[in-house]
Amino acid sequence: MSNHKNTNVVCDKNLMLRTLAMPSHSNVNGNIFGGWIMSQMDLGGGILAKKISRGKISTVYIESINFIKPIYAGDLVSCYVNCVNIEKTSIKTYIEIWVKKLNTYSYGLTYCTNTAFFTYVAINDNGTSRLFLKNKNSLI
Repeated sequence: MSNHKNTNVVCDKNLMLRTLAMPSHSNVNGNIFGGWIMSQMDLGGGILAKKISRGKISTVYIESINFIKPIYAGDLVSCYVNCVNIEKTSIKTYIEIWVKKLNTYSYGLTYCTNTAFFTYVAINDNGTSRLFLKNKNSLI
């Protein structure tokens, strides 16, 4: 992960999702569509939030998505997530997307392409907020 400094980080980075960027994910400029990247970030952050909350969660806030470098079809895309803060009903995560080049001319080149903060709320079966289980053993 990056040099992101936050003294409130509750858990270390976790690889939550890894996938291959496909040509069907490309925009008209030939690089991967930003909406697809945001979706991968939401999935990765949601996996961590769901594991920690031990139940249903919902995305409630997305803060400062940074598009640092483009992603291209054929790139191996990895989503790393840190738990920044847990409140009564919500969890704030810091998410980074890292790319590893798999093509022959730059094989193995790895770098961060995107960063963001996502906040999730724990919800019950009725769709209303519920308390997080603050059990340290639940942190991945």
